[in-house]
Amino acid sequence: MNAIVRRSTDTNTIKWSASIIQVFGYAATAFGLAPLNMYLFLVGMLGWLIVGLRWNDMAMTMIHVIALAAMVIGLALT
Repeated sequence: MNAIVRRSTDTNTIKWSASIIQVFGYAATAFGLAPLNMYLFLVGMLGWLIVGLRWNDMAMTMIHVIALAAMVIGLALT
């Protein structure tokens, strides 16, 4: 039981951390702070990917895998 509670708490921490990091990514975009905004979005999306995997939510996992791949390719081409 403790492992389930700890995993849930860990997932909740990842979820909120990723959300806050993505909000900073939006702010960085608004202030024209490229490529910092992209790196913040990458970290936030990676966090949400982990949450999707832990929740076994394939829709959430798929969208974050695709978004991460697009951003990594975009950064590599710039």
